[in-house]
Amino acid sequence: MNFRSIYAHGFARVAACTGHTAIADPPANAEALLRQARACSEEGVALAIFPELGLCGYSIEDLLLQDAVLDGVEDAVGTVVAGSADLLPVIVVGAPLRHRDRVYNCAVVVHRGRILGVVPKSYLPNYREFYEARQLTAGDAERGGTIRVGGADVPFGVDLLFAAEDLPGFVLHVEICEDMWVPVPPSAEAALAGATVLANLSGSPITVGRAEDRRLLVRSASSRCLAAYLYSAAGQGESTTDLSWDGQTMIYENGSLLAETERFPDGDRRSVADIDLDLLRQERQRMGTFDDNRRNRAGRVRDFRRVPFTLDPPDGDLGLRRKIERFPFVPSDVERLALDCYEAYNIQVAGLRQRLAAIGEPKVVIGVSGGLDSTQALIVAARAMDRAGRPRTDILAYTMPGFATSSGTRENAHALMRALGVSVHELDITPTARLMLAELGHPFAAGEPVYDVTFENVQAGLRYDYLFRIANHRGGIVLGTGDLSELALGWSTYGVGDHMSHYNVNGGVPKTLIQHLIRWVAGTGQFDEEVGKILYAILDQEISPELVPGEALQSSESKIGPYALQDFTLFHVLRYGMRPSKIAFLAWHAWHDADAGAWPANFPDAKRVAYDLPQIRHWLEVFCRRFFGFAQFKRSALPNSPKVSAGGSLSPRGDWRAPSDGNANAWLRDLERWDLT
Repeated sequence: MNFRSIYAHGFARVAACTGHTAIADPPANAEALLRQARACSEEGVALAIFPELGLCGYSIEDLLLQDAVLDGVEDAVGTVVAGSADLLPVIVVGAPLRHRDRVYNCAVVVHRGRILGVVPKSYLPNYREFYEARQLTAGDAERGGTIRVGGADVPFGVDLLFAAEDLPGFVLHVEICEDMWVPVPPSAEAALAGATVLANLSGSPITVGRAEDRRLLVRSASSRCLAAYLYSAAGQGESTTDLSWDGQTMIYENGSLLAETERFPDGDRRSVADIDLDLLRQERQRMGTFDDNRRNRAGRVRDFRRVPFTLDPPDGDLGLRRKIERFPFVPSDVERLALDCYEAYNIQVAGLRQRLAAIGEPKVVIGVSGGLDSTQALIVAARAMDRAGRPRTDILAYTMPGFATSSGTRENAHALMRALGVSVHELDITPTARLMLAELGHPFAAGEPVYDVTFENVQAGLRYDYLFRIANHRGGIVLGTGDLSELALGWSTYGVGDHMSHYNVNGGVPKTLIQHLIRWVAGTGQFDEEVGKILYAILDQEISPELVPGEALQSSESKIGPYALQDFTLFHVLRYGMRPSKIAFLAWHAWHDADAGAWPANFPDAKRVAYDLPQIRHWLEVFCRRFFGFAQFKRSALPNSPKVSAGGSLSPRGDWRAPSDGNANAWLRDLERWDLT
């Protein structure tokens, strides 16, 4: 399939629709429904749902028992079936249908000119403003049966799953309004039986606060069921004799809102989003208790019936109808980002505070380079000391200039240490490094400008060798500073280098989040104004290990890739196990246009860049080779570090366990399958 097609990457476009209802006028409602269905088909939508009893109106009360209306509904169902013949979407429409001398509130599932099945409403509200049991019959006991509609017998019951044979993972279950409000909704059992897409056709008159209740229930259902959940409520045209209607529609996926429409709309509205079926499958594979719950309720879920159909999705470029965060570890929503930063910072502080308390309140020994990582670790240590009621001078901070240390980072390091009131030290490692290089017989010792890995690692290793010996000498522990991104890419010096420490507060924090944490600490006044000014100055610097002398600044990102892209890949590999080709597809949509989409709050304009597909593919390959084929041996021997992000950690005792002698072949083959130009 086309690399740019959403359906090639495990997505399905879905829509929750609402519109004007003509009271007790099924032909008019059928035509209005088909108008929206045709529009959905043109947009590449695989599933379109409509409100409860939409073919006649939810609010018609005793008119539900009038033959003229019921005859008209059956004819309108036929109109919808005929009109769907050349349309892409599965259409789910609400209708009252006669069956065994009673009338059932039903969802009729239609696709390409045929009825796939009919689902009755399980639970009929008969309290406060609701009187459904007066006219309708509950369908909770309907399993394994059929109903005659349009001259044919079709599956009927609450036990129906509609499965697309040519779109893996697309399994639909439908429930109706009140079904969502009971303690154990039908959708919960359906999800355990394999449904990944849950749909709710709702009437739901509006009262103050009810919209938020619906959101809570839909979000909760999608999260608990590890599913997508579509909701469509009745709106304009319903009777306002005693009630009013807001036409709320929304789509949630695993607890995240993908799309919603304005409430109280004038005319047709629909929420449209591309749900990620691969993501839902991955979540269910990881969460073993989901299947444990299925086994516990096997008697209820094993008898669900699967109704297969062929969707025949389009192969073209439909764009992508879902929000893709450029920085998945860093939300663009201002309030969410502030909360994440608050929690991440305090997770780090609490982790360090507990470790110090547990081992007798030693001093903290830390190397301060003036770069991002050591800055974050230092401000975490300072706050941990504050909370312990200890002087910040118990933090023994050392800046250790080497052959390529710039005046800017050195000055920032000293300024930050002084402003925080920690114990300030400088230890020049160059004499010892020269001695070691000479004893190794390295060409640099003879005056040759050879700046190889040995040259770099002699400096990096010496810094931590000194820190560990200082900790021995001064009764302290070495606080690690290396971040999650560096651990992912193996960008650290193994053993007695920045790979190792007694405790690492940054090991669960990706580089892209560290920048925002420092900005949050500065912007929210966690420390005084002078500290804030220095933190902003540090944020403006180029990320560099500063190990190689010369006029050009040694750039980490020129070697291992932009952290923005590598963190993007890391999140989707670590959190969801996605294929590189799918990550490339998502990264292109997130990054190809710097002017499109939202950026995190206060993100510098000068750093708002774009990446084309060849760049994305190149750095993806670098990531795969380093993450899967090289760096695991370093991660298999990591010091303790608190998990910070829901995106995951790389602790061999926690989120990530992998062989140190693995390879990247499977991931590289996936990249080679696609033309990513």
